[in-house]
Amino acid sequence: MRLAILLFGLLAAVTADRILLLVEDQAVKDSHSIFINSLTNRGHKISIRTADEPTLALFKHGELAYQHLIVFAPGVEDFGGSLSAKEIGRFVDAGGNLLVAASSNIGEAIRDLATETGFEFDEADTALIDHFNYDSKLDNGQHTTLVADKSQFMNARLITGDTASMNPVLFKGVALISDKTNLLKLEAVRAKSTAYSFNPDQAISEYPSAIGKQALLVGALQARNNARVVLTGSLAMFSNEYINAQVTKEGQKPVPSGNLAFVTALSKWVLKESGVLRVKSVEHHKVGEKKPTEYTIMDEVEYAITIEELSDGKWAPFQGKDVQLEFVRIDPFVRTTLKNTNGRLTAKFKLPDVYGVYKFMVDYRRIGYTHLYDVQQMSVRPLWHTQYERFIRSAYPYYASAFSMMIGVVLFSVVFLYHKDSPQTQAAQAAAKKKD
Repeated sequence: MRLAILLFGLLAAVTADRILLLVEDQAVKDSHSIFINSLTNRGHKISIRTADEPTLALFKHGELAYQHLIVFAPGVEDFGGSLSAKEIGRFVDAGGNLLVAASSNIGEAIRDLATETGFEFDEADTALIDHFNYDSKLDNGQHTTLVADKSQFMNARLITGDTASMNPVLFKGVALISDKTNLLKLEAVRAKSTAYSFNPDQAISEYPSAIGKQALLVGALQARNNARVVLTGSLAMFSNEYINAQVTKEGQKPVPSGNLAFVTALSKWVLKESGVLRVKSVEHHKVGEKKPTEYTIMDEVEYAITIEELSDGKWAPFQGKDVQLEFVRIDPFVRTTLKNTNGRLTAKFKLPDVYGVYKFMVDYRRIGYTHLYDVQQMSVRPLWHTQYERFIRSAYPYYASAFSMMIGVVLFSVVFLYHKDSPQTQAAQAAAKKKD
């Protein structure tokens, strides 16, 4: 029994996702303990290090030393060890996931890191300000403790959670700006149209760098290799204070904050606890037969793919009903929506009357889900000479032409060979020759 428990513990230690949590000081472990403990309770193994430690490294022997990186060190000017914005970018390119939380006291290292991922944090000492949507109890009079309601959240339940039933979320920090050329960006939470970004301790003497919905509270992206990145300008959003707070807007009753529900959904997505798809099995064959080595044009074909979704740490049948199959030879010849029966998606169709090398292709891209791509290649040959119809209806005119020609030749031959002139005609012809 003890051996079984020991083996189970060793297996859990090997398979658990490893998170590197970078902080400015160890006080974050206490001020953000609710969020950190929630990660541990979900099965993650967390290593908490200060962001400027000289021994920091994301790779070991050419492999990822951690699956996820969380940066809760907004004021750091330079990362320690081998870490840098480019090194963290290489970490994401290798499949690692990244969560970054900043604040108004933002260092150049965090700003460079945001630029590396296609976003930009506003300058140090600036804050997102909204004179109409702030918490009247927690705010210090500068209107920088903002209240975000469901109208500001992206319609993506996998990323932002169930915003329809979620209470308002508290935010305090620096504005995030997305690059318009970044095609992978996801504007998870936008600012209200009444918000702007500026230094709250200074009079406004120039145009703010971000106004209204140009400013983001939370930005995200999923790279082409399915690695995920989340950036937010508010480290306080993850704090115990904001998680346990009562949201109080002017003239409204206090309600519990939705910070815990929001940061839980956000962290589940970026740490790939939700929105992860995989292909379990794929099969295709002629109707009523087994899989052939090749198909023939105009065959009736059945295709089936089994897709699973990661849910609460377990693989469950995927229930999506908008997955499409394409039968492709350079361009799609067939495109059809698959019928989902408890995770098994099927389709039946007729192959085109064009031979060549084709692909059964499922290319599923939806916001919040990992990119699902599966290709099965097969040859489609023309009919053998024994497979054609004995007489083709469209060739009937040609058949008639050939037979009429043969009949005409026979009749002409008979007439030519067996026709003989009458005696009177023969005598007249002989007399004509004598005169000549």
